[in-house]
Amino acid sequence: MDGRSGRVRVLVVDDHPLFREGLTAAVTLAPEFALVGQASTGEEAITAVAALAPDLVLMDLGLPGTSGIEATRRITADHPGTHVLVITMSEDDDSLLAAIRAGALGYVLKGARRDEVLHALRVAARGGAVFSPGMAARLAALVQGPATAPARRAFPSLTPRELEVLDLLARGATYRQIAARLVVSDKTVRNHVGAIFTKLQVNDRAGAIVRARDAGLGASRC
Repeated sequence: MDGRSGRVRVLVVDDHPLFREGLTAAVTLAPEFALVGQASTGEEAITAVAALAPDLVLMDLGLPGTSGIEATRRITADHPGTHVLVITMSEDDDSLLAAIRAGALGYVLKGARRDEVLHALRVAARGGAVFSPGMAARLAALVQGPATAPARRAFPSLTPRELEVLDLLARGATYRQIAARLVVSDKTVRNHVGAIFTKLQVNDRAGAIVRARDAGLGASRC
C-alpha cells in the first residue's frame, strides 16, 4: 500500500487504449486506490511491476507478445506480494483455468459494471478470490469434473468441460438445458459438442451417447 495514504497501489494492463483509460479513470476516482502505472503489453507489465511494486495488477489476457497468462505467471512467481486480478473478454474454460493456475486471484469479464470491477479490486487487494457471475461455478465444475475415473481413462482426449457436456448429453439433456446448467451460451455448447464428435469419431449425438454410457456416464437423468 501507499505508505503515506494507505491506499492500494494499482497497475492497469490492457492493450486497448480506450478500455485502459476507462479502467484507469475508475481506479483513480476510487479513494482507496492509487493508480501507479499503465502497461499495454505483457513485457511492459512485468517491467512495471519490478519498477513500481504495485499491490495489485488489473491484467488483460489478450495482450500482444507475452500473453496475460504468462505475464501473470511471471509476476506472481517473482513478486509474491503483488496480487493479479484478470479482466478479460475471454469466457472460455481454458483461459479461466490457465489464469488461476498462473496465480490470478480472480477472473472478471469486461462486460462487468464499474462498481463490480471496483468490488473485485477490493476483494483481490485483500487476497480474496473473486469471479464474475457464473465463473466460480464453472471453475468448480472444471476442477472437480463430473466424470468417473473410468470415463476419464476412456476419453483421455476430452477436456474436463467436454466430459461434463458429454455426461449431460448422456443424461438426455438438450443443448439449451446444458447451456443453462453450465451458464454458457447455446453456441458454446454446440462448439463443445462438435469437438466431442470429432474426438470420439462419431457422426451424431446418438453415437456420442452410446460411447458415453458405455464408459459409465449419464447414470442419472436430468
